[in-house]
Amino acid sequence: METLDIIVFLVYFVMIIGYGLWIYYRKKSRSSGSKDYFLAEGSLTWWAIGASLIASNISAEQFIGMSGEGFFVGIAVAAYEWIAAIALIIVAIWFIPIYLKNKIYTMPQFLEVRYNKSVSLIMAVFWLFLYIIVNLSSILYLGALAIDTLLGGHNFHAIMITLLIMALLIGLGGMKVIGFTDVIQVAVLIIGGFATVYMALQIVDQRINGKEIGNAIAGFQTLLKEAPQHFNLILDKPSVSTTTLAMPENLQVQKYVVLPGLAMYFAGQWIVQLNYWGCNQYITQRALGADLKTARTGILFAGFLKLFMPIIVMLPGIAAYVLYSKGHLQGFNGVKDGAYSAILQFLPTGLKGLAVAALTAAIVASLAGKVNSISTIFTLDIYKKYIKSDATEIQMVRMGRWAIISAMLIALSFTWTDVLGIGGEGGFTFIQKYTGFISPGVFAMFFLGMFWKRTTGTAALVGVILGFVLSVFFNNFAVDIFGRETWLYTAFTYEKLENGVVHIITEIPFLINMAWSFFITVLIMILISMAGPKINPKAFEIDRTMFKVDPKTMVLIVITLLLLTALYVRFW
Repeated sequence: METLDIIVFLVYFVMIIGYGLWIYYRKKSRSSGSKDYFLAEGSLTWWAIGASLIASNISAEQFIGMSGEGFFVGIAVAAYEWIAAIALIIVAIWFIPIYLKNKIYTMPQFLEVRYNKSVSLIMAVFWLFLYIIVNLSSILYLGALAIDTLLGGHNFHAIMITLLIMALLIGLGGMKVIGFTDVIQVAVLIIGGFATVYMALQIVDQRINGKEIGNAIAGFQTLLKEAPQHFNLILDKPSVSTTTLAMPENLQVQKYVVLPGLAMYFAGQWIVQLNYWGCNQYITQRALGADLKTARTGILFAGFLKLFMPIIVMLPGIAAYVLYSKGHLQGFNGVKDGAYSAILQFLPTGLKGLAVAALTAAIVASLAGKVNSISTIFTLDIYKKYIKSDATEIQMVRMGRWAIISAMLIALSFTWTDVLGIGGEGGFTFIQKYTGFISPGVFAMFFLGMFWKRTTGTAALVGVILGFVLSVFFNNFAVDIFGRETWLYTAFTYEKLENGVVHIITEIPFLINMAWSFFITVLIMILISMAGPKINPKAFEIDRTMFKVDPKTMVLIVITLLLLTALYVRFW
């Protein structure tokens, strides 16, 4: 980066840290203890909740991973963002009222109140493992890799440590600091993201069409013309299930395995979305300290913003594909997770600094939010209940801060040499795939626990374990036992080139795996619960008035659904 780029980035850095410190000291006198620190109880406005949801969700896995999938697959990957808008509507109307009415502050607490302590403890450990080993590590690795690539390489570990320090300075301030600084983070993210897309489209028009000065609209039309296959939302199922690198169908098979066409909309995509947005401490924590109207409006605001995220995080990947296919990305090796960084290198002085600031904002916001959730679960659901039951408010806050530091150090140890293989799997796919191992059982347990009063604690315990076992079974053993083609699934065998080595892979699309794991888990949970009482004594009381929405809220829901419908009609 040039001097102006560095100045732009430093302005962002000083602004976000300065604002965070101001929020911390301004709100410190009003602090009410651990709930204020972990949940920002009563402090976050609807726009802060909505912005914080987006800032925490959009991170390296989207900027780098989803942009990479845009390069590889195209607009079909936008389903993860656009279906999220519907999932957020469902969560705002039906999930959040249940949480708030029952004074739920953590997801393990929900399981203890609804089921029992055993289920709660198992899931608390599960979530801590998932958040630290998979989510936190992948966000850190992908973020550091992207920024390091943009800066020319050789600074990977220094950048990784810098990102952790920035996230630490924000995370130690608690949820209030995270929530309000996320407003600035998401503003930088959106401004920098749209500026990057605008310039990328200009570059496409300039390079592909030979113009002296490119036009963004003409650049987008060029993408439609040069890569029409990248603008299909629904991928067709390949006619063959065994391919090699020499076959043209091989690439189509690889794409379908990641995004299995219309089939993923029947279950897999909904399990991913509803589990992530409705049963995830990392997300719901932002709304659990607010009243119902504020929480609901904030969540719906986030859903509305979600419609525009593919423009920022996916379109640069398609632009990179077109430029690369025409020989205009010299030095880029075609590895999908490098697509976003390859595009950023075209940006002019000043804007490059803004783009790096936007990317950094997304990464730091996600890191800070993730470690706060880790800290909350560990402190409230493990430390307070099983280690030091008489802990004071000050001791709990102090333990929460130590948990943040510990989680960061563990994530750093896993990402220092990429022992998890995040780079080889592809960032976005890595997170979605390995999160999917527990998503079916967790979502089944939450869904039945909320809306079916007969669900028992035994069924929940069996469900969470069975969901994980089934996910592993379908991913690793089903093909060997049942074969590649059954009425349940089609497994695909294809060759994939990684680091100059050809790997032969046979797998079922992981979204299909999730679907069957979920359906079987729900069926077994229902059968087990049928042996119990007709109404479980620990079932939640549901009042239909809880789910009513006011006219203003309904208007926001309708606008979101109309825009989403228009997008699917256009790109189906």
